Amino acid sequence: MNFNLQPVLENDLCILSPLEEKDFDALYKVASDPKIWEQHPNKDRWKKEVFEKFFEGAMQSKGAFKIINKETGEIVGSTRFYDFNEEEDCIFIGYTFYGVSCWGKGFNLSVKKTMLDYLFKYVSKVRFHIGAENIRSQIAISRVGAKKIAEEEVAYFGEKPKLNFVYEIEKPN
Repeated sequence: MNFNLQPVLENDLCILSPLEEKDFDALYKVASDPKIWEQHPNKDRWKKEVFEKFFEGAMQSKGAFKIINKETGEIVGSTRFYDFNEEEDCIFIGYTFYGVSCWGKGFNLSVKKTMLDYLFKYVSKVRFHIGAENIRSQIAISRVGAKKIAEEEVAYFGEKPKLNFVYEIEKPN
């Protein structure tokens, strides 16, 4: 792999900065809202002990970001790069969540476009795992331009396998 999995990325709305251990409390403050996880495969991620496992996986991935609202300077969510596959020339973006205060305000589209612009300098395909029941995220990723290509069981870090849809965006010509 010849690229940085944790660069600092920026757009008009936010800054994506490498997630650090010291960010746990601020990120959990966002993640502790059960509404965020209603459609997610793990509906209990708002619970501190469950979120601790998620955070541990984020730190071990060495590809996780905190999403910082440029206007307020506050952490409003998290996302990450993971599962780089050199043979298939692809990588995944996922484990993304935002505080409810960001919903419907363009954060997801702007973050995904910023991440895609960066990744397409290095790979030809970007994929996303979306929970089979997560209609909100399926709609959101379709708005970014991703197409559903598969269904597979995914075992998130420290969690039981759950059915996910795999979406893909190919590098524009």
